[in-house]
Amino acid sequence: MSVTDTPQTGTPQSAAPPRGLDGATDVLVDWVVAAQQAALPPEVEHHVRRLLVDYMAAVIPGSATDVARAIAAHVAATYGVTDRAATAVGLGRVSAPGAAFLNGTSAHSLEVDDGYTPGSVHPSSVCFPAVLAAAEARGSDTPTTMRALAVALETVSRLAAAGHPATWRNHFHNTPLTGVVGAACGVAVLHGLDADRLHDALGIAASHAGGLFAFLGKDAEVKRVHPGKAARDAIVSVELAAAGVTGPRPILETPHGYVEAFADGGFDAGTLLDGLGERWVVLDSYVKPYPSCRHLHGPIDAVRALRAAHGIGAADVARVDVATYTVASHHAGTTVEALLDAQMSIPFAVATALVHDEVGLTEFGPDARRDAGVLDLVGRVHVRADEQADADYPVLRTAVVTLALHDGRELTERVPLPYGEPGNPVSDEEMTAKLVRLATPVIGRDAATALAGQLWAFTSLDVVARTDEYCRGAA
Repeated sequence: MSVTDTPQTGTPQSAAPPRGLDGATDVLVDWVVAAQQAALPPEVEHHVRRLLVDYMAAVIPGSATDVARAIAAHVAATYGVTDRAATAVGLGRVSAPGAAFLNGTSAHSLEVDDGYTPGSVHPSSVCFPAVLAAAEARGSDTPTTMRALAVALETVSRLAAAGHPATWRNHFHNTPLTGVVGAACGVAVLHGLDADRLHDALGIAASHAGGLFAFLGKDAEVKRVHPGKAARDAIVSVELAAAGVTGPRPILETPHGYVEAFADGGFDAGTLLDGLGERWVVLDSYVKPYPSCRHLHGPIDAVRALRAAHGIGAADVARVDVATYTVASHHAGTTVEALLDAQMSIPFAVATALVHDEVGLTEFGPDARRDAGVLDLVGRVHVRADEQADADYPVLRTAVVTLALHDGRELTERVPLPYGEPGNPVSDEEMTAKLVRLATPVIGRDAATALAGQLWAFTSLDVVARTDEYCRGAA
């Protein structure tokens, strides 16, 4: 196997040779087994609570979307209630795989879920639905559930960063690709799997891994389903391993295994394994202030900063140039009839920020996507890849926006880290405000405010069922 020494995080690089891949699966498995009894550092536990609040801020409005309702109908017909049921938000009690399938889809349906920049991945939209559903079904306590969530989130973040951008270049969506493996690690914590059975679970999960990037520019709602599918399959993988089904070992480094299939020649084993259990990279995850692909956020921030600093609006702008890293530059579509296409379009996001300043769900709605002023400006936004931004990525998500004004002036703003990154963070209070803002149209402000407090406390898994009750009561 080929191993790169390309830096994937902001951690200084030592002079030591890059870590080899041999034995990597064993190291990961041993850490997951040990983590079943290890106490979480306080800062990690607090961060998991932050992400729980953010997760439900995505699930509640997401559960009302057309794609989530389609998955709910499928789940209702296929994943019946058993004696070990879990909560599908907006639907009620179903089997754990069915609940994970629906909740993961809802979490990703409006592009407001958190992520981890070095891996270009959305860990929570897979890890929370899988672990919470499995925990409900097993009657797990909250400390065990918190450990399982932390393990899942950490594994997804590290595994995605170790393979990105090779996995992206191979046309895979990192969220379901790495999510099913990482979430399986978290579910394994709930089951108390030993190393032998965990090897099987990871081998089975890797055979479920996938998710093609072909959705980009195609108005293909399957993108929303990717995290739900991965969450469901993570539970299934662990349950099959616990029942005695075997998987190939060691799955990361074996011929025809995970690395060779998805990231051959571009996998950094050190990113996955160095400091595992000592340095928690999930602490560096981001949250989204805008309901769109994260690659759009730097340009949005830059436009809003220019508006605030210079008092300009859309009528003043003749042309917009956006220079950013190559991965983001592919999000340059100008056809935005569908919500997904708008949420993947830098030109639409920039035009929206110039016209409205506010960039929320309303500004991505059907009326906004037909707004003549916005669409005229979309055609005057030009996106290109920038060599320096590529050198910075994925440590930074650099976007440089230049506005050419009708009066001949040019205004430029550089955003190295969009709002919500650990270097430009969202406070706990702003996390609560995001949940209340997104959940209020579905369940009402009083219920949203009460739920926020219950999620921060997370004293019982009953909070998942209570979220469902709020959603169905409002419906």
